[in-house]
Amino acid sequence: MAAPDLFARADPSADGAFYVMPRKVVHIEAGAIAALRAVYARDLPPGEPVLDLMSSWRSHLPEAGLGPVSALGMNADEMADNPQITAGFVVHDLNADPALPYPDAAFGAVVCAVSVQYLTRPLEVFAEVGRVLRPGGVAIVSFSNRCFPTKAIRAWTLGTDADHVALVRAYLEGTGFADVRDEAPPTGDDPLFVVSGRAR
Repeated sequence: MAAPDLFARADPSADGAFYVMPRKVVHIEAGAIAALRAVYARDLPPGEPVLDLMSSWRSHLPEAGLGPVSALGMNADEMADNPQITAGFVVHDLNADPALPYPDAAFGAVVCAVSVQYLTRPLEVFAEVGRVLRPGGVAIVSFSNRCFPTKAIRAWTLGTDADHVALVRAYLEGTGFADVRDEAPPTGDDPLFVVSGRAR
């Protein structure tokens, strides 16, 4: 009997069809949003360009101190309504093509909020994240215990919160990031888990 494909999903249909309708809702509660914003305020390098990966209509970035913010996501309407995207956005399906349409060392930070569970080719994606980051630039990946279960990978739907942290750590460590660390900031509502690392 063949081992299950841990990167398969219950709904293998093209993501473009699933995300064609805008979903202008937040996917974590207010306390978790505030905790994530505090992590960003602490760890994002001031004034450096930021890439919001798998972006939506809200980025939960701090209100001040940021450089230009670019975004890559699946729905143009959502990203067009995101006031924190100041340097343009690209509609791009990372499961169809993990290559990021940006030059080497273009960003000081890449953030990916509550979306990593949907990546079917995560090592390829995070290798690309390392490429577009400047040396020493930071990748910050956050997630909670929510997801669209039919679109999350099998490894995610079968795993615990601790398994999810270990999995995302493995993505960063396996693609050459340094100083990989994880934390679970207190939130008061939804749990929040953050895994970060620095490009070499």
